[in-house]
Amino acid sequence: MNLHEYQAKQLFARYGLPAPVGYACTTPREAEEAASKIGAGPWVVKCQVHAGGRGKAGGVKVVNSKKTSVLLQKTGSASVW
Repeated sequence: MNLHEYQAKQLFARYGLPAPVGYACTTPREAEEAASKIGAGPWVVKCQVHAGGRGKAGGVKVVNSKKTSVLLQKTGSASVW
């Protein structure tokens, strides 16, 4: 079974298991809206791929500004946590 991280966290929430709040985003605007819903930063933007080592490959970024669009455009589909 191949699940993205955001899909696994949705399953955790469905069964009452603790999971951090996050949003899957496909556009820069969605990423900025997700950051606003979460509240004060910093935020973590993660690319969603079926592979290990995302952090080492540059697919996980901590951002201090809601201007996550630059990072999202580089990573494609992403989640904001």
